[in-house]
Amino acid sequence: MHRKIAALALASGLAGCATMEREVSPDMVAEGPMTCNAAAAQSHIGHDATQAMGAAILKDSGAFSLRWGPPRSAWTMDYREDRVNVRYDDAMKITEITCG
Repeated sequence: MHRKIAALALASGLAGCATMEREVSPDMVAEGPMTCNAAAAQSHIGHDATQAMGAAILKDSGAFSLRWGPPRSAWTMDYREDRVNVRYDDAMKITEITCG
């Protein structure tokens, strides 16, 4: 029971941050557009879905924004080359990292 409550509390914390964006410095703008590279973030699969992990995935993937995908949720089909998508399961473990 306590485990379910803890998972719900964590899920509600992520739900409040359905998308994350990173701050862009002038140096990053000079380097060109931020394009997602999901291959660079695949090592995070199996880790806990937390804000800190989301920030690490953003950094590793090179994406500008991150979209969380809770279990059994639907996503819009719009494609953004600067966004990384992170799906997680009921145990709050990351199951998939893709771009779009």
